[in-house]
Amino acid sequence: MTLSRNKKSALRAVLPFVFRHWTHQPVRLSVVAGGLIAAAAADVFMPLFAGKLVDAIALTDPAAAKRGAMIAFGAIVALGLAAMITRFIGLKAIIPFTLRIMSDVAQNAFVRIQRFSTDWHANSFAGSTVRKITRGMWALDLLNDTILMALIPSLVVLLGSTILVGWHWPVLGAVIALMTVIYVGMTVALTTNYIAPAAQLSNALDTKVGGTLADALTCNAVVKSFGAEAREDERLGGVLGKWRRRATRTWSRYTYVGTAQHAVLVLMSVTVIGGVLLLWAAGRASPGEVAYVVTTYFVIHGYLGDIGQHISHLQRSVNDMEELVAMHDEVIGIADAPDARPIKVAGGGIVFDDVTFHYRGHDTPLYDRLAVSIRPGERVGLVGRSGSGKTTFVKLVQRLYDATGGRILIDGQDVAKATQQSLRSQIAIVQQEPTLFHRSLAENIAYGRPGASMAQIEEAARLANAHDFIMRLPKRYETLVGERGVKLSGGERQRVALARAFLADAPILILDEATSSLDSGSEALIQEAMDRLIQGRTAIVIAHRLSTVRSLDRILVFDRGRIAEEGTHASLARRPGGIYRSLFERQVLELDRMSAAE
Repeated sequence: MTLSRNKKSALRAVLPFVFRHWTHQPVRLSVVAGGLIAAAAADVFMPLFAGKLVDAIALTDPAAAKRGAMIAFGAIVALGLAAMITRFIGLKAIIPFTLRIMSDVAQNAFVRIQRFSTDWHANSFAGSTVRKITRGMWALDLLNDTILMALIPSLVVLLGSTILVGWHWPVLGAVIALMTVIYVGMTVALTTNYIAPAAQLSNALDTKVGGTLADALTCNAVVKSFGAEAREDERLGGVLGKWRRRATRTWSRYTYVGTAQHAVLVLMSVTVIGGVLLLWAAGRASPGEVAYVVTTYFVIHGYLGDIGQHISHLQRSVNDMEELVAMHDEVIGIADAPDARPIKVAGGGIVFDDVTFHYRGHDTPLYDRLAVSIRPGERVGLVGRSGSGKTTFVKLVQRLYDATGGRILIDGQDVAKATQQSLRSQIAIVQQEPTLFHRSLAENIAYGRPGASMAQIEEAARLANAHDFIMRLPKRYETLVGERGVKLSGGERQRVALARAFLADAPILILDEATSSLDSGSEALIQEAMDRLIQGRTAIVIAHRLSTVRSLDRILVFDRGRIAEEGTHASLARRPGGIYRSLFERQVLELDRMSAAE
């Protein structure tokens, strides 16, 4: 598919998208369109009365001349006032009309993106996504202005003026109509097939610039740790260089097209003004009619010149909105079933009923008829080498992925038939690298229960061994934690995440490598808090440090998507040649070597 075809398909995708949003505000749309069209209609008749004014002044009878001039002058004043008032009404109405659509589009995009699959987010730059939304929002403002404030009034003036001139002089009207069609057709063709492909490439680089900036800034700690500021400067410079070259080509094409448009307008002026002078010389046009045609031509000239710019703006706004519209059209990865109902979790028993699961693009399934049963209130550890299927297990419980075959049941209810919000609100998770919002500590802890009181927040922090370090901070619970919690240490972030889980008080708890990257002091505090947290809940604990799972009721040992071993720590550690025993012995040897080194 060629780039021009891509642009045409973009036009077909973007315009219906915008028009659908117009229909949500029919009254405002009518006021905007009606006001601006009425103002344009006044511009059509203004030259006609200007010509009558000239003819009236040229009359030999002073009384008739005065009377005709005053009538023409009154009509010009009335048309001017009507144009001013109706244009004001249209422009006043377009402000809330456009702002409402911009906010709706941004809100809808955010709603959809929040619900896109885990894979989509893993494969997308946050900075690029934000750039697509903001660029699309402001492009919609330009597109609304271009169509409603510019193109539609321009078409009214061009059509009305051509009809009026053609009413008196059909040949001259036909010439104006032909030159107008040539001008508009040439502008549309060059904009769509010549400018648009270059603009598409410029926008792709513009998005990449946003992604490159966000990638480096969010990872600034890593940049600083390796002294790589100059390297990142060079990387951004390379991307900006490509963007600059593509933007130069795009902007140059706008210049070439503008010159071609101007040439057509010069030819049109020679033809129209020369034509009316010939009519005057032949006695078929009065001085006032000559003034009328010349004035009308300059009105048409102004609108045609603007139309070229308006079509360029229309194409540019379509280009800028293309990626935003594509996000609206993208299928949500995991969607609620049409008859989905809220799930009710009491005990928290979990059953994998012959579950098969394929990762997209993989020929063989990770799970092939996996059968697992976790009793209500049971504390289960998941152990195994990287890639063995531990994390996928908990993601399927959360329904971040859908099983390819079989069923996943919680308290006998199929998670695929439950609303995702109700399911995930009853599962608390503490991740290996907890992510915090750039908000206060109190807001972060209360995220799982927004209506929690300050006393409940503080109690949750105490249970998570977080209260003491929070009280040492200058603003205590009102302290902002920075983007992704960068102002806190790893152990502090982990304790805040545990406090969030305590406050959520969900019947099912998932701990995903919660102590794997912490120092021994932080690990002890967090392990103590975790022991309190898992009491009375169904708990799934993923661990690389086997000390984390020693006290659990049962351990499942994963190997290549199957459960190779299961049992308590004591029974698995005694199994000759077992995977768990091998992992356990390796960690014991590593601890011994570390102790000897100290």
